[in-house]
Amino acid sequence: MAETSKKQGMIASILSLPNDDPKKTIIVAFLLCLVCSVLVSTSAVMFKPLQLANKEADIKKNILAVTGLLDESSDITALFERFEVKVIDLETGKYSDTDPTSYDQRKASRDPEQSIKLSAEQNIANIGRRAKLAKVYLLKENNSLKQVVLPVHGYGLWSTLYGFVSLEADFNTIGGLQFYSHAETPGLGGEVDNPKWRKQWQGKKAFNDSGELKIEVIRGYVDFKVAGAEHQVDGLSGATLTSRGVSNLVNFWLGDDGFGPYLKKMSEMEK
Repeated sequence: MAETSKKQGMIASILSLPNDDPKKTIIVAFLLCLVCSVLVSTSAVMFKPLQLANKEADIKKNILAVTGLLDESSDITALFERFEVKVIDLETGKYSDTDPTSYDQRKASRDPEQSIKLSAEQNIANIGRRAKLAKVYLLKENNSLKQVVLPVHGYGLWSTLYGFVSLEADFNTIGGLQFYSHAETPGLGGEVDNPKWRKQWQGKKAFNDSGELKIEVIRGYVDFKVAGAEHQVDGLSGATLTSRGVSNLVNFWLGDDGFGPYLKKMSEMEK
């Protein structure tokens, strides 16, 4: 009782101070910051599961979009059941026993034990480190593979672009390219989100007949009368560095330091 009375007396003495008293101002400001901090921390903890669920749903929507299956009127989770998610070892191209539901590739790429440091020659996507393992999303129909979706990322002009590229069952024909996170300039590099530009990727060939990686975003417009047009995509007007960044990141992830070993292995199995 004595302790309670003492605390009440302290509060009363503080409240009795004039409003312009510096002590009262500091104490009130401190208490207000304390209460706000508690509320923000509590909200962050309470809403974290919802944030994670929304993030997962957004990833699924982008994977559906890059394969042409997104239907906003349908249940996203039900549509996504057509995909089989696996984790692969990027060095060997073989499937890993790692649980895809718990594997975080972004987090792994920052962990020296779960990633490799890229040399200057390898680092064309300007990402510094690459996770040793990566997820792949296999779209199947009647147990037959239709498309494979690969997560990709790389630096543009102002930011790292995160997205997905899909390949048809021949592991060469591009089904689509979709970015879900970046901070490129709206109207310039931000045009990577323009449906008209994204549509240009559909049907392009990543590799030539000799198996060489040839896909690229060029400066200007593709001349379909010129040999090799099937490997080219129009550049983004006024966004040369973003265009180059997209071209580099796609080449990195489809190349030998990315999913190349996996694509070669799967392509040989299909023959």
